[in-house]
Amino acid sequence: MTPQLLEDIAQETKKGQHKLHVINYLLAHQTATMTDIAKELYVSIPTAAKILQELQEGGCIQEQGKLEIGIGRFPVLFGLNPKGGYFIGVDVKRSYINIGLIDLSGLISHEDYGIPYSLENTPEALEVICEEILLFIERHELKQRDILNINVNIPGRINPVTGHSYNLFNFFPDRPLASILSERIGTRVSIDNDTRGMAFGEFTQGCAKDLGVNSALYVNVSWGLGLGLILDGQIYFGKSGFSGELGHISVYNNQILCHCGKKGCLETEVSGQAMCRKVQARIRGGENSVLTPAVLRGEDLKMSDLIRACSQEDMLCLEVLSEMGLQLGKQIANLINVFNPELVIVGGSLADSNGFLTQHIEASVRTYSMSVVTKDTRIETATLGDKAGLIGACMLARTRRFEERSK
Repeated sequence: MTPQLLEDIAQETKKGQHKLHVINYLLAHQTATMTDIAKELYVSIPTAAKILQELQEGGCIQEQGKLEIGIGRFPVLFGLNPKGGYFIGVDVKRSYINIGLIDLSGLISHEDYGIPYSLENTPEALEVICEEILLFIERHELKQRDILNINVNIPGRINPVTGHSYNLFNFFPDRPLASILSERIGTRVSIDNDTRGMAFGEFTQGCAKDLGVNSALYVNVSWGLGLGLILDGQIYFGKSGFSGELGHISVYNNQILCHCGKKGCLETEVSGQAMCRKVQARIRGGENSVLTPAVLRGEDLKMSDLIRACSQEDMLCLEVLSEMGLQLGKQIANLINVFNPELVIVGGSLADSNGFLTQHIEASVRTYSMSVVTKDTRIETATLGDKAGLIGACMLARTRRFEERSK
């Protein structure tokens, strides 16, 4: 995109907002005719033609053939120009970082997975994220002027509207983390919560892509427990960006202290960290597992150990996982009763491709939810796996760049 076009859509003028609205329409519908745009903007055909011409001249859109309607002159179809701009998505995990690049049409052209990293709440750890992004740009010979936005997904409480992070890297309370990253990297940066990123990835490019749904709940069962809400096709943030704290619903009287500082949170019994604790306790109590030697040697179990044991059909690990699924299903049933979504997506590190966890969640949901509500809700296992967060980060980078001020 030309600097002039970027300046136009940044202005809160009628002309600028019309151009921004056309871009968002094409993001949602891929192609449109001049008549489609005129109807969408409530403007005349000549006005729509002028807007489309200026978007073409600005490098944002291009002609993509004609709409074959059987009779008369075929109208020209317009779509986004893939070379109009690029977006970087960064998905920060506990022990590694994934970074990717998409073009304006949403096609991923570069993906770097498993970049070693240790997530710590220190200025040094934040600096490493910045350095890895700059190395990614250099490694793939990208020009910063062509990068329209970078979105970084990190765990914890994030307000994507203000750009503040309240759990990690909150070293300058008077300055948003997004602003600090933008200054350090030299390019526009937005941030969001990791679970919302995964939810958006699955909704736009994963298991929900071809289902035609507008509402979905994404349950992230990983080291912790999170929830991403998609309502009317849009991510729901809540007033302060803290929506989706499923793991911190008070459910149990177990006196287990959660990392949030409260006791009895759902996450204390249903999460990767809870599964580690339970498996270790049962092995020390005399039960057998492929993990027994490691536990008896005094080693702490990691998520990768649990996932590997489950893939080997270790009975103890599968039993603990099934119990967690039944408990989680009861709480998801409550969410279904409240939101009446079209789709529930079970994702995260513990959501295996065989759908073992999903099966137990679904059985519990059928037991505890109202059948008249549940009958229209599908429950599916996420399909993108570890790619969900990266794809979601890339798609969020594009979406955030073109957010309309009226929303």
